[in-house]
Amino acid sequence: MILGIIGIVVSLLLLITLAYRGVPVIIAAPIASAVCLIFSGAPILASYTEVFMPAMADFVRNFFPVFLVGAIFGILMTVTGYAESIARTITSWIGSRSAIAATVITSALMTYGGISLFVVAFVMYPLARELFRVADIPRRLVPGTIALGIFTFTMTALPGSPQVQNVIPGQFFGTGSYAGPVLGIVGGAMIFVLGMLWLEYRRRSLIARGEHFDSSESRQILGGSADDGGGQAPVTLAPPNRLVPFLPLLTVAVVNFACTLFIFPAMDWGYLEEEQFGGITIDDRAALWAVLLAILAAILLIVLMNFRHFGDLRIGFYDGAKRSMFPIFSTASEVGYGAVVASVAAFAIIRDSVFNMGANALVTSVVTTSITAGLTGSSSGGMTIALNALGGDLRAMAENEGMSMEIMHRLTAIAAGGIDTLPHSGAVVTLLIVCGLTHRQAYKDIGMVTLVVPVFVVALLVTGVSVFA
Repeated sequence: MILGIIGIVVSLLLLITLAYRGVPVIIAAPIASAVCLIFSGAPILASYTEVFMPAMADFVRNFFPVFLVGAIFGILMTVTGYAESIARTITSWIGSRSAIAATVITSALMTYGGISLFVVAFVMYPLARELFRVADIPRRLVPGTIALGIFTFTMTALPGSPQVQNVIPGQFFGTGSYAGPVLGIVGGAMIFVLGMLWLEYRRRSLIARGEHFDSSESRQILGGSADDGGGQAPVTLAPPNRLVPFLPLLTVAVVNFACTLFIFPAMDWGYLEEEQFGGITIDDRAALWAVLLAILAAILLIVLMNFRHFGDLRIGFYDGAKRSMFPIFSTASEVGYGAVVASVAAFAIIRDSVFNMGANALVTSVVTTSITAGLTGSSSGGMTIALNALGGDLRAMAENEGMSMEIMHRLTAIAAGGIDTLPHSGAVVTLLIVCGLTHRQAYKDIGMVTLVVPVFVVALLVTGVSVFA
C-alpha cells in the first residue's frame, strides 16, 4: 500500500514536470497514469481503456458543447472586430494613461461575456502592449494585468459567469451558475481590488527603479501565423456606433440570468426522470444548459447583425470548432488521469485521511480542490478530478452539517482558481508565450494576482462562513 501512495506522488510530480517542460497534457496524463498503475500493481491496458478513457469521454460528453460554442463565439467576436472595438471603447472611457485598469476591465468584461479565456489573451495582448507603451509602463506587467482580468474573479467568483469553471460545481452540487451571489460578488471585488493594488504598487516600484517599457524586447508571436489563436483578420464592419459590439456580451448575461432564475424554474422537467434521459433533474443540468443557450443566442445575434458578411463568419465557425478541440481534450485527459488515481487501492487511504482530518465539508472541498487544481495546473481539470472522487461524499457531508450548497459551489469554484496557476500551468505558459516574456520576467506578478490573492480571499471567506454561518 505504501508503494501505491508513492506511485501517486511520483505520478503527480511527473505530470507537473512534463507539463512544465511543454509536453501536451494529452500525452503527459496517460504517461503519469501508467506510472501510478505500475507502482500500484494494477493492469495498465485494462485501466487505460476501462477507467481512463470512460472518465475522459464523460467529461467531453458533459462539457464539449460549452467549449465548442465558447470558442466559436470568441473567434466571431474577433473576426468581426467587435472584441477590438470593445477594448478601444473601454480604453477611451478610462483613458490610456490608466492602462492597467483599462486592460483588466476589458479582459474581465470579455471573459464574463463568455469569450474563451485563451481567445481573450490573444485579443488583449496587442492592445495592452500599445497601452503600456504609451503610458511607459514596464512591459513585464502586461501578463499579470491580463491574468487578473481573465483567470480570477470573472472566471470563478462572479455569479453567472459562463466560464466552465463556474459550471462544473453545479454538476455535483445541484446548483446554478448564479449560486452564492453575495459571496461571489464580495469575493470577486476583493480579488479585483487587491490585484489592482498589487499591480499599481509594482508599476510605481519598477518605474522608481528606472524601468520603462522596452519595445526592443517585443517579438512576433508564433510567427504571426493564423494559428496564433488570434483568429482571422477583422472584417472591419464599422458598426453604426461603438455600443453595438457590446450587445453579444449583454446577450450572454441576460439569457443566462433569465434561464437560470426565471425560464427553467417555470418549466416542467418531469420527463427528465425517465430512463432514456438518465433519471436526472433540472438541477443537474441547469447551469450547463443556461450557459449553452446564452452563448448560442449571442452567436445568433452576431450572425444576424452581420449576415451580409456570412462568408467571413463561416470561416470563424470552422476556426472556432477546430480551436475548441485541444482545450477540451487536454482538460479531459487530466480528468482521465484523476480517475486512474482514484481507482487504485492506495487512493482510498488518501481519501479517508482527507475526510478524517476533522474539517467541515466546506473546508474539505476547498482544500482538496485547491490541491488537485495546483497539481494538474488546471482549475477545471483539478476541480473535476476532486469532485468526481469526493463530490458525492462532500454533498452528503454538507447536507448533514446544514451547509448551503450554493456556498459550497461558490467557494469551491474560487478555490479552483487559486493555485491552479503555479508555474507549470498550461494557462500561464500560454499567456507568457503570447506576451513574449519568460517566467523570470513576468511570473512574479501573475503568481501574486492569480494565486496569492485568490488563496488569501478564499481563506478569509471560508473562515467567515465557518464562524458566522
